[in-house]
Amino acid sequence: MAKIKPSKGAPYARIIGVGGYRPTRVVPNEVILEKIDSSDEWIRSRSGIATRHWASPEETVAAMSVEASGKAIADAGIDPEQIGAVIVSTVSHFKQTPAVATEIADKIGAGKPAAFDISAGCAGFGYGLTLAKGMIVEGSAEYVLVIGVERLSDLTDLEDRATAFLFGDGAGAVVVGPSDEPHIGPTVWGSEGDKSETIKQTVPWNDFHGGDVSKLPLNEKGEIKFPAITQEGQAVFRWAVFEMAKVAQQALDAAGISADDLDVFIPHQANMRIIDSMVKTLKLPEHVTVARDVETTGNTSAASIPLAMERLLATGKAKSGDTALIIGFGAGLVFAATVVTLP
Repeated sequence: MAKIKPSKGAPYARIIGVGGYRPTRVVPNEVILEKIDSSDEWIRSRSGIATRHWASPEETVAAMSVEASGKAIADAGIDPEQIGAVIVSTVSHFKQTPAVATEIADKIGAGKPAAFDISAGCAGFGYGLTLAKGMIVEGSAEYVLVIGVERLSDLTDLEDRATAFLFGDGAGAVVVGPSDEPHIGPTVWGSEGDKSETIKQTVPWNDFHGGDVSKLPLNEKGEIKFPAITQEGQAVFRWAVFEMAKVAQQALDAAGISADDLDVFIPHQANMRIIDSMVKTLKLPEHVTVARDVETTGNTSAASIPLAMERLLATGKAKSGDTALIIGFGAGLVFAATVVTLP
């Protein structure tokens, strides 16, 4: 039997650069209220959201990703050709194939890296970061670009009072590179598929291909609705508040640190009430900076953590070298949490 030579990479990995892109159009709650019977006060009290960004036709998943990636690569201080892999987490790229990662890799001048998409909903950034860390330690890439990007405005039913106000668009990216010391902790991740119906696409794509169109949902004009994201709000809220705080604590334990050692907490930007409840359950000290980007960005799914990270660093609310706990959770139901050193 032939002896396979063992792989050899860096001892550890770390995030060395971050970038973000938010579409130019800012959408206040007043626009959402044109389609649903609600109020600005109700939306703010239930979600904490005041505004969100919606992409123009030109601000595609690829275009937003290229903008965020360029900033992350510049922040990392490397050449695009040094990128050995591009991982894109998204649920709103509507071409089944090819992966949008290949288009992005080409447009940023990355040469011929490994490039692929993953679908892990709002936990997608954590999944991508974990894969990147593994690649660097294993030795299959020296630098990995991880992108979380969504155009959730394309998957929003503006007549659905429970979800119309939640979603926004944007892209966040990080460059992960080699390190002599551990700067990305063990990932606590998993799924609870028995709860998969609590967040889902309203209609599968194949219902539009040879299916019974009479069963498809219609809008107020009697036209067939495009598939949208729907959720059982109360069930998701309870799961996120009670179960994800446990996962976050497990990530702290796995990294060998306590809440007192944290500088920053960057949870998925789903809902301000969920964020505040997690802060309380985790008993985070007052000195810990908490990302609350959801107020002006909305829920951008896989993009929310890197976008929130980029904004905290850009505004000086967090600084390079800070220790941060990140956690993403969403459709699947899936989750991923880890402790990182900020770039």
